Amino acid sequence: MRAWVLALALGIALSAQQQQQPPPKEEEPPEEDTSLKPKEYSFNPLQADKELRIGEYYFKKKSYRAAANRFREATRWNPNFADAFLRLGDAEEKLNDRKAAQEAYAKYLELNPGAKDAESVRKKLAPK
Repeated sequence: MRAWVLALALGIALSAQQQQQPPPKEEEPPEEDTSLKPKEYSFNPLQADKELRIGEYYFKKKSYRAAANRFREATRWNPNFADAFLRLGDAEEKLNDRKAAQEAYAKYLELNPGAKDAESVRKKLAPK
């Protein structure tokens, strides 16, 4: 009988303790596929220069889509990299994406208004 009373008291104590504890918070599971996570960019001029050189390699091989992607990456690593915007404009022009080319050329002129080739770039921006 004594064991039965002890077990009953223990059960009541555990039950009361469980009622007082807040339910555990549900946490979001960690992202399993890291390739789906958006890439984060921070200022890195060395990486930007590397992307520009690789883009120029693709441009010479007439692989304009790959070149444009590399030039775009260079502008993300260094948003003030005027040469990357110029080359991006050239690649987009080769891909017949006039709007994207004009945006890149406009950014180039914004960053480097006194460039030697500024006048020829302005001509590319003129409506056809």
